[in-house]
Formats: sequence, C-alpha cells, structure tokens
Amino acid sequence: MAEAAGLDLVEVQANIRPPLCKIMDFGKYKYEQSKKKATKPPKANEVKEVRLGRSVKIDKHDVELRVNQARKFLLEGHRVMFVQRFRGREMAHPHLGEERLKEIGELLSDIAMITSTPKMNGRQMTLSMAPDKTKLAQLKAREAREAAKSQVQEETLGVQAEVAPAPSVEPTGSPTEVVSAEVGA
Repeated sequence: MAEAAGLDLVEVQANIRPPLCKIMDFGKYKYEQSKKKATKPPKANEVKEVRLGRSVKIDKHDVELRVNQARKFLLEGHRVMFVQRFRGREMAHPHLGEERLKEIGELLSDIAMITSTPKMNGRQMTLSMAPDKTKLAQLKAREAREAAKSQVQEETLGVQAEVAPAPSVEPTGSPTEVVSAEVGA
C-alpha cells in the first residue's frame, strides 16, 4: 500500500505485537521536526547584570530606572544580578550598599525571589535574583482579569453612547441671522 501511494512505511511502535506502522512521507516528517526544533525559543537561562553606578553615590531616580529595567528582564524569564561597586573610602561603609540591595530585593519581591543575598566580592557587592514562576503566573492572571474588565467597561460605554440621543441644535439670535446662515451653507 505504501509503495502504491509513493510513501514510506514507518514503524511507530516496535515493542507490541503486531508492530504498529504508519504510511507517511518520512522525509517531509523529518523536515517538519527540524523546523519545529529550530523555531523553539532558547531557554532564558541568561544572567543579566545590572550595575548600580560606579559608586554608592547613585541617585534614587537612577536606582528606579535600574529596577524597572531589571523588572523587564525578570518578566522575560532572565535571571538578574545587581552589582554595587565601592570606590576609595566607600569601602569603609559596605552597609550602605547592602541596604540599597536589600531595598531592591524588596521592590522586586512581587515577581522574583532572591537566589543569593548581598555578598561582598572584592570592591563590589552583588545580589542575584531569579523570576518566581508562581508569582509571575499570578501577575499575568491578574492582568488578564483587569484587561477583560476594562474591555467590558468599554463595550458598555460604547452601547450607552449609541443609545443616547444626539443633542438638538436650535439657532439663536434673530431670524435674519438664521436665514443668512442657511443660505450660505
């Protein structure tokens, strides 16, 4: 039957009696499998490094920018490592960097978990975070509910706008003004 159709006879399960076979174009099947393998997105195991400036003297606004960038990385599924560098006499006050890194950990605790607490390594302190899959799933579910709710509200507002009568425009002023306005139109 396979030869008559110009296809291949492929053994699917050999360990059963009688063996299970399928008539198919095996070359086309292998090609489709290679395409599926090529289109799969790579796993997001990449560690993104977020540097908190060249020293401890970084503005709060700059820290917020770095936290927002890290949030994007975490939502994409990447791990994030924050790096706080110390220069000169700043080495005498590592507690300042540790406090800042702990604050960042608290800010991102809604979507991520801390994989390693702030650790001093030479002249820099690092904090590693990874996305928390359960928290991300809850966040996405909440966003989906809010989007559905806002869509329902927009639809009801659209229905109300269609039902509302159009405001009537009555001319004001003397009859000569009305006539000249109509003639000019």
